[in-house]
Formats: sequence, C-alpha cells, structure tokens
Amino acid sequence: MSHSTVPRSGAEAADETDKPPVASGGATGPAGGETKKPSGKLSLRLRLRRDRVLLLMTLPAVALVLLFSYVPILGNIVAFQDYDPYISDNGIVSMLHSPWVGLENFQRIFEDAAFWDAVTNTLVLFFLQLVLYFPIPILLALLINSVVRPRVRAVSQAILYLPHFFSWVLVIAVFQQLFGGAGILSQLLRQHGYDGLDIMTDPETFKYLITAQSVWKDAGWGIIVFLAALSSVPTDLYEAAAMDGAGRWRRMWHVTLPALRPVIALLLVLRVGDALTVGFEQILLQRDSVGPGASEVLDTFVWWNGVRNQDFGYAAAAGLVKGVVSLGLVLAANKVAHLMGEQGVYKK
Repeated sequence: MSHSTVPRSGAEAADETDKPPVASGGATGPAGGETKKPSGKLSLRLRLRRDRVLLLMTLPAVALVLLFSYVPILGNIVAFQDYDPYISDNGIVSMLHSPWVGLENFQRIFEDAAFWDAVTNTLVLFFLQLVLYFPIPILLALLINSVVRPRVRAVSQAILYLPHFFSWVLVIAVFQQLFGGAGILSQLLRQHGYDGLDIMTDPETFKYLITAQSVWKDAGWGIIVFLAALSSVPTDLYEAAAMDGAGRWRRMWHVTLPALRPVIALLLVLRVGDALTVGFEQILLQRDSVGPGASEVLDTFVWWNGVRNQDFGYAAAAGLVKGVVSLGLVLAANKVAHLMGEQGVYKK
C-alpha cells in the first residue's frame, strides 16, 4: 500500500533539527551519569571532583592549623583544675590525675586586685594604640600613594618597612640610646644646663613609650594592605572627579577614602578583637625597669603566674577569660561593621 509524502516547510525542519536528542531512560545529564541540581549549581560530588587538587594542596595547612591552633584548646581544662605537671612526665596523664577544683580559679581571678590592674593597663594601652597608632598607616599609605615618581615611592616604602624586621630587643636598645638616662636626648639637655631625662624608666610615660615603639616598628608594615586597596581604585574615578572641578583634597575625601573604607572596617574589627593583646615580648623586656604596676598587662600576668609562679590552673583561667572576652569583642565589632554597611570579618 502506497503512502503519500507531504513536503515539510523549512521552518518545521529547522525546529526538529534544533531539538536535543532524548536519551534512553528519560533523563539527560553529563557523561558518566552525573546530574546537576535543578537550581543549576553543581552537586557536592562534582565540586569535590573538580577541586580535588586544590583540596589536596590545602591539607598540610589545615593539618598545621588543627595541630597548633585547635588541639591546644583541649588544654583549657587546666583552668578547672589544680594542675600539677610533676605528677607524670606525660602532660595528658598529669591533666587526667590533677584534682578538679571547678570554678575556684575563676573566683580567685575576679577577687585578685593584680588581675584588675592588668586589665586596666591593657585597656589603656589598647585605646592609646587605637587612637595614636591605627590612623598612622592610613595616613602613610595616602602620602606614599600621592608620590608620582616610582623610584621615590619604592625607596620610601623600603625605609618604612625596614623597622618591622627588627627584633624587639633591638628596638628597645635603640630607644634606650635615644631616651634613656645616658641617651642622646638626656646628654643634649645636660649640655645646655637642664636636668637629664630618663623616659625609659618613668612609669607615668611608659604607656606613651610603648605606643611610640609600636608606631616606629610596625606602622610602615601596616601600609601594605592600604596600598593594595588603593592600587585597585580605577583611575577613571580620579579623572572624572578632576573634570568636575574636585581638587586634591576633595578627590582624596570622595574617592580615596571610600575605597579604603572596607579595609579600614575589617582591620578595625580585627584590632578590636585583639584589644587584650598589646605586646607581650615588648612589655616583658621593659617590665623590670618601670615595675609591674605600670607595665603589667594580661599576657605578662598570665606568664608571670603560670611560668614564674607555676600556678598553672590560675594562669590558664586568666588566659581563658581573656580569650572569651576577645571573642565577644570580635562579634560585637563585626556587628557594628554590619550596621555601617560593611562586610567585616564575615558576612551576615
């Protein structure tokens, strides 16, 4: 029996040609039977297969972080014990056999006047460094960014970076030669008929001395992040602002500073979270010259009671209180950053 064939139009033929072939079983997907999620995102299995090389590369770093940052957290159990390290040569065995005292160490901390003196000194140093130290890297970054000649800019950066690589022993020795009792400044005053000046042993000026040492050592190193942020600012914005009649200061206020604002917010959150850590080695080296009343901070308080006095449970409790308070400060500062419209350390 013959059948007549009706010719199809070109449009109908093209439509059938463009249709994808339907695989057997009624399902489509990439080769190997892998399927994508309906939303278009790759499944976890596909992402692990795609990024397996990168994941293998990060395993050593993750192992180091776990070993040196998270495993030691288990040692906080000492804060709830009258820990005696001489029970056994094995520290874990000593923790298991040390007597449990509960919250007794924390009660001793809150009743200890020396602890509150250390807290006061720590907060005073933090606010001084926040007001006097934190803005200086921003100002230096703006100043270096305004230098036109690349050679002058490179030399300036190298000079500012250099003190960061000095040890605190060398930094304090330099300040001793400048501001000590037999230093250059004291000798200069005596030559002109004035009394000598020994800033290095003056408890009243110790907090300003510590801040000045931190500025001289680390302010140049702190400009790296800000210079990186400034390098990402499009030059079109400066050109458009100049065409609108904005001078140098107005371009800095309306273009440069808004570009630095996310970085400033992030570093400020981190600095607030690090408020109770104001320089252990720096202060410990100068503790005896001014006395513990002016120089004792939380880090040196923990070291003195734990290492020198060997009251390990008491020192661990003080360190744990410091860690919990620092975590609260990070969360609070990050919340303030979110309210200001910035990302902070992590997103909402």
